[in-house]
Amino acid sequence: MSTGKPAMTDRQSHTDAALNDAALNLRPATPADVPQILTFIRDLATYEREPDAVIATEADLLRDGFGPTKRFHCIIAELTTTDTTTAAGFALYFYNYSTWRGHAGIYLEDLYVSPEHRRKGIGKALLTRVAAIAVAEGCPRYEWAVLDWNTPSIDFYQQLGAVMKSDWKGMQVSGDALAALAALSR
Repeated sequence: MSTGKPAMTDRQSHTDAALNDAALNLRPATPADVPQILTFIRDLATYEREPDAVIATEADLLRDGFGPTKRFHCIIAELTTTDTTTAAGFALYFYNYSTWRGHAGIYLEDLYVSPEHRRKGIGKALLTRVAAIAVAEGCPRYEWAVLDWNTPSIDFYQQLGAVMKSDWKGMQVSGDALAALAALSR
């Protein structure tokens, strides 16, 4: 759901005392960021104990994030010092739809900050930026999944007001099971 207006400018900045002398900049990803996005995705998969699960390619990300049918949006977090700018993390999200609410919402697929840049407010800045986009776009709901063993993230999200869904369990069909299910279609 897009209003046609950018939800954030290219150079909006967020600074935090924990960053020391570095400035944090959050900006929309560009096609030039695709190699870094894929690196972040692979790093996140390793953190989530699934290092070999990523099959996405740069071509996939270019097609789906920057092609004619945009399927996701991405924000890059950069730290800038006097002489360097370093990609520190990213948030990748897409729109979903609630039939009960009659509105689109935002689903945060990935939120990742490189280990050396954690505990500097970058994850919070990314999470709150996507929340601000949701509000600006009129989305009444912003959701994501977290692994049940990832208690530091769960605690962090709950401190920000997120509520763990207990009545709903995610379901997924993929690979051969997806092909078999599709074959049952009439």
